[in-house]
Amino acid sequence: MTRPWSSMDVPLAVVEADIAAAHFEQAAGRTKSPSDQIAFRLDAWLVKHPDDVRAAAAAYPDWPAQFAAIKAAHSSTTAGEADRV
Repeated sequence: MTRPWSSMDVPLAVVEADIAAAHFEQAAGRTKSPSDQIAFRLDAWLVKHPDDVRAAAAAYPDWPAQFAAIKAAHSSTTAGEADRV
């Protein structure tokens, strides 16, 4: 006898997040790299708490101008590279 998914107590999205988190935790356990372990464990937390991490444009009001300045500076330093090849 099988039960339909709709009759389960836990929503399917929660089950999928739990499975993904378990895979990330397993990956963290398999690697010997401390930075990879941190990254995999952060991934596991993020898939289980997708609404906890938010960035609002209001939190970074200067970012578009800063990005444009970085892009312009990079363009001006790499503009002549094609001519030197």
